[in-house]
Amino acid sequence: MPASVTAPLIRNELQVLSALVPLEGQRIIELGCGNARLARQLLHAYPASQVTGLEVDVRQHAKNLADPQEHLSFVAAGAQEVPFPDASFDLALMLKSLHHVPLPLLDQALSEVARVLRPGGHLYVSEPVYDGPLNEIVRLFNDEGVVRAAAQAAVDRALAQGPWQQVAERRFDMPVHYADFNEFEQRMMRPTYADHALTDELIQRVAVAFAPHCGPEGADFVRPMHVRLLRRLDQPEATS
Repeated sequence: MPASVTAPLIRNELQVLSALVPLEGQRIIELGCGNARLARQLLHAYPASQVTGLEVDVRQHAKNLADPQEHLSFVAAGAQEVPFPDASFDLALMLKSLHHVPLPLLDQALSEVARVLRPGGHLYVSEPVYDGPLNEIVRLFNDEGVVRAAAQAAVDRALAQGPWQQVAERRFDMPVHYADFNEFEQRMMRPTYADHALTDELIQRVAVAFAPHCGPEGADFVRPMHVRLLRRLDQPEATS
């Protein structure tokens, strides 16, 4: 994106998703659903749809099961091995989750998504961009430069080799707020799905980097996001 272009500020990604694909009456799968916040919002807005959330984090999966919602179901599984028949879904969502797939399994995961999508169905891949002040703090304890680049490269390979066509691309910023460093530490440094090998020295180093961004009302950042929307073709398109 040219430096002179300012990305729009989007507070709810459902706004981006709903502008790109139909959501009413759809069979939807979210791979790496986390707490399924967007899925729950989606079903409130489009109650005729059905969403299945896949999650590999055992603790988060248990929390999801303990908070049931109509037309929302949860399965403990990863994107690299989706436990559903071919052509089971109209839409697949990967919201900040593709880069969490183990690197050797990225191609397999996207192949699995293609398998469980009907021809003409869509894959919505939303990934954080490796840039910005928040990223500079996070990379002190969790540097995702390699995995985020690998995720985009896997999408490129899927487009070149698989039954996909990219039909849309969007870039936007999402606001992120932390009341204080304690909230940042709990949300970002101590997730249930990862161990960042924290030490007192590392925590202090991150706290020092965080401090200039935090005022009486807390700390506000924007997270740059990159969306790629792929459509599943009947057959791979011929390449010249």
